[in-house]
Amino acid sequence: MSPRIVLFGASGYSGDLTAREMVARGLAPVLAGRRREPLERLAAELGGLELQLADVENPASVRALVEKGDVLVSTVGPFIRFGQPALDAALSAGAHYLDSTGEGPFIRRVFEQGGPRAQRDGTVLLTAMGYDFVPGNLAGALALGEAGGAARRVEIGYCWQRAGGSSKSAISGGTRASVAGVAFEPSFAWRGGRLVTERGAKEMRSFDTGAGHSADGLSVGGSEHFALPQIEPQLEDVGVYLALFGSMTRPLQLFSGAGAAAVKVPGVRSALGSLSSRFVTGSSGGPDAEARGGSRSIICAVSYDAAGKQLSSVRLAGPDGYDLTAGFLAWGAEQVAAGKVTASGALGPVQAFGLDALTAAAASYGLKAA
Repeated sequence: MSPRIVLFGASGYSGDLTAREMVARGLAPVLAGRRREPLERLAAELGGLELQLADVENPASVRALVEKGDVLVSTVGPFIRFGQPALDAALSAGAHYLDSTGEGPFIRRVFEQGGPRAQRDGTVLLTAMGYDFVPGNLAGALALGEAGGAARRVEIGYCWQRAGGSSKSAISGGTRASVAGVAFEPSFAWRGGRLVTERGAKEMRSFDTGAGHSADGLSVGGSEHFALPQIEPQLEDVGVYLALFGSMTRPLQLFSGAGAAAVKVPGVRSALGSLSSRFVTGSSGGPDAEARGGSRSIICAVSYDAAGKQLSSVRLAGPDGYDLTAGFLAWGAEQVAAGKVTASGALGPVQAFGLDALTAAAASYGLKAA
């Protein structure tokens, strides 16, 4: 009997896109979430799929979603607030786990806390298995391969380009909530051959996005910081940047620095978190198909030797990030359910699937060298 694939958060924006892509791939996921009516509508539209109710406020209901060997895919964010019950459910059941988070603190939690247990149990944890941060893992690995083992530093930039060349993106309510949720949390990077804690947006750099355009990015914690040093142990520095904010990039960096100082004052962190939660909700829809079709993803990776000399540069271009997220989650779940991943623990996508298979999957969704 094949393992079941359970999609938790199916009635949300990213969950809906992922469910449709899973069905397009011939999968029949169990649709799970806390609201019956939208789940029933989606299940009926997609051919009568099974559904199951679960709510993060009732962790036992989430634990009941999976059994040993199943594949649990979670799109329930912000993950720093709502992601733990699904991760715990997978670990407790001996199920495999994928998620759509782009939140650095949660990624770190999966690798550092969940990874050792999953490795002991022979299960797979694939966090950030979407636009954040699969394409950067792919571009980074390709750039490092071109460098031939001489690279000591790699820098990766995630850019969205709207029609007309604008680098400012249209984002969903869930993404806004995730950004707000981690705005005042410590981030991390791979520096000097080790993982270090640092504030988010500490660094800013510009990436060449082609055709005479460039985009400024702010440093964030990503799965690349954990995964790329595992496949290239000589790496001393890994930088990951989001270049999604256009003219607001520099103000956001300044705001991040001021906020990092402010939250050291007792009570300020909780007050700011409460304030942001009043104005930023979770899943409240996102760009429609027409809007997504008017944007494209550009991911850049540049490697350097120990002296700072550039060794290689890779630029990938493809569709909107939300479509890529749905595609990578659906493809990844299919591969895990089919037993195509032989390693265990918390893995990066290159470690899990191999560079050739990941490159081919990305190309099938339109993400190719540009």
